[in-house]
Amino acid sequence: MDYIFALVWIYFNMIVLEDLRKSYGAIKALDGLSLEVKKGELFAFLGPNGAGKTTTIRILTGLTRLDSGQVFIDGVDIEKEPLTVKRLCGLVTQHTNLDGELSVAENLDIHGRLFGLNRSQRREKSEEFLHYVEMSDRAGSQVKTLSGGLKRRLMIARALIHSPRLLFLDEPTVGLDAAIRRRIWSLITKISQAGVTIFLTTHYIEEAEFLAGRVAFIDRGRLLETDSPRAVMDRLGQWAVDVHDGEKAKTFFFGDRTEAGKLIGQHPGAGAVRRVNLEDAFLAKTGRRVD
Repeated sequence: MDYIFALVWIYFNMIVLEDLRKSYGAIKALDGLSLEVKKGELFAFLGPNGAGKTTTIRILTGLTRLDSGQVFIDGVDIEKEPLTVKRLCGLVTQHTNLDGELSVAENLDIHGRLFGLNRSQRREKSEEFLHYVEMSDRAGSQVKTLSGGLKRRLMIARALIHSPRLLFLDEPTVGLDAAIRRRIWSLITKISQAGVTIFLTTHYIEEAEFLAGRVAFIDRGRLLETDSPRAVMDRLGQWAVDVHDGEKAKTFFFGDRTEAGKLIGQHPGAGAVRRVNLEDAFLAKTGRRVD
């Protein structure tokens, strides 16, 4: 029965990690990481620099071998069938890796070829996803002439061209201004609503708070907590007051705004009452900021 339950559990989750371990010399990048991501979920994976986020994504996308543990993507064991897993996934990397000398359409065509799409499929999918990211009018543009925001949208279109079931977004809005970030958020939401499972890493904490149905905190290669952003924040309280005392700063959390307001009247170094945010929760858990 336990074996049958495990099979069903693996089948109904898009990602299953079991006791994942990876070391680089004496450094433990992942130290017994276990988690699952449900099919169709928009899942944010958060942690400071050196927490193990990049190593996890590299293992999930088949770029790095694990030392021990198990990884299943849509029920497929990544160690046994790595090529099958790669066909299931799309990846938008943190750094732009488009060919600047080629046109928008040519970049998509090359990616379609790599995934075995024939000519008519490549043309159809290119037109479909350029329309999806609102870039139909830029098909003939040389990539190096595009703005940062357009390049990000093109990278997302390229990652979707082979119709992946799972999309990895590694810092998808890094370096973009606030207005362009919001436009990318709308696109990510649309992709999620279409049923694609999304695994997001970001150092913009408000991005995870706004987009994700569930978040995971990782630090020093270990999973600290996973839940909805609202549930994680509610465990601290509804309201926060930052108190500055000389060189030290401390945040106090309250379930009631009236009680939070009382602290301001009692402490000359207190700031205004504000809503608890996701970064408060991460700091409370790790003592470090999300990077």
